[in-house]
Amino acid sequence: MAGSHLRLRALVIDSVDPERLVAFWSELLGKPVVSRTGPYVWLESDRGLTVGFQKVLERKSGKNRVHFDVESPDPASERPRIEALGGRYLTEYADAGFLVMADPEGNEFCVIPTGPVDLDDEGRAHYL
Repeated sequence: MAGSHLRLRALVIDSVDPERLVAFWSELLGKPVVSRTGPYVWLESDRGLTVGFQKVLERKSGKNRVHFDVESPDPASERPRIEALGGRYLTEYADAGFLVMADPEGNEFCVIPTGPVDLDDEGRAHYL
C-alpha cells in the first residue's frame, strides 16, 4: 500500500523465566505488569511501545544484537539499585565510558544521562 508505514508496537524479549525478568524490568522502569497471555508477560505501554517477555527453553548466548538505553539524570547512582534488583555491572564495557549493565538473564542495557550524550571520535562516552 503506497504511503503506508509500519509502526514499532512491541519489543519482545525471550526469557527462560519471564516472571523473574518482568519483575526486574517492572521495578527498574516503574511500569506495572498489565497482562499475561500464554507464554507472554507484558509491561504497561510507554508512548505506544510495549515491552513483553516470552517464555523460551533456551538461555541467552552471546552478545545482544539489540539493547535498551535507559536514561537517568544521574546514571552512576543507578548502578547500586540495578544490582540490588538482580542486575550486574559489565566491566568489559568500562573503557567505552558507558554504564553497561545486564538484567538477571544477561541481557545487556546501557544507563545513559538524560539529554544528549557526547561521544568522542571513537564512539566513547565520558559521562561517568
